[in-house]
Amino acid sequence: MKKIFGLLVLSLIILLAACGTSDDKTEESADKESNEPVELVVGASSTPHAEILEEAKNLLKDEGITLTIETYQDYILPNEDLENGTLDANFFQHIPYLEQTVADTGYDLDYIDGIHIEPMGVYSKNITSIDEIRDGTEVIMSRSIPDHGRILSLFEQQGLIKLDENAEKSTATLDDIVENPRELTFSADVDPLLLPEMYLSEADALVAINTNYAIDADLNPLKDALFIEDENSEYVNVIGVRANDKDNPELNKLVEILQSEEIQNYILDTYEGAVVPVGGNN
Repeated sequence: MKKIFGLLVLSLIILLAACGTSDDKTEESADKESNEPVELVVGASSTPHAEILEEAKNLLKDEGITLTIETYQDYILPNEDLENGTLDANFFQHIPYLEQTVADTGYDLDYIDGIHIEPMGVYSKNITSIDEIRDGTEVIMSRSIPDHGRILSLFEQQGLIKLDENAEKSTATLDDIVENPRELTFSADVDPLLLPEMYLSEADALVAINTNYAIDADLNPLKDALFIEDENSEYVNVIGVRANDKDNPELNKLVEILQSEEIQNYILDTYEGAVVPVGGNN
């Protein structure tokens, strides 16, 4: 009987020891997993978005986040790839564009916060001042509808047109122009990527170019634009995410890093006012 009791006690001790070892291994495995870097795949326009993300890589690495940057040259695919899960986030668009995309496609997308503003500029090869704009001058603008109200508002600020006072400035269309004293003709069917080419080929026209494409074409928005948005522009560029990832800690850490003093100073120093940081310490 004593032998049986002894064997039972011994078996119990061995079982408890095995459980303890198993638990220790589980905890050790969990610790290892928690120390593994998290990879974020972020889609971005090559300039300036991908450049800014590249600058943030080491800061993110210190936070245990490995950043992979996928560059895009258009405005359609980054949201498609975010929706289908190819990307964890994207960084290329302002809020009105994202909202229009969601309205048009039904994508379940949102954004976390703003990083910078890229002031919209109007350029001309031959026209060097507003006073030189002749009656009937062609205005070439993006076919991207969310940019139309932005561009038209910029022309209104320069006194070149007047928009219907009942129209929302951010969503104004060509139909909302109520006064056009110089009889400007607006062409709104150009791919944004091709706008710098139109600037070169249509020398007597006015061309509204997004800053990222202007920089790609070696234009300096502050020096080369005939007129440009000021720092009060509402078209802030954001980190786009799927709606259910809005509270994701790693994606929010990405935003925190991009809004940090180090990255926002990089934006100021690198782009010299052509890209304006927002939302951080500056």
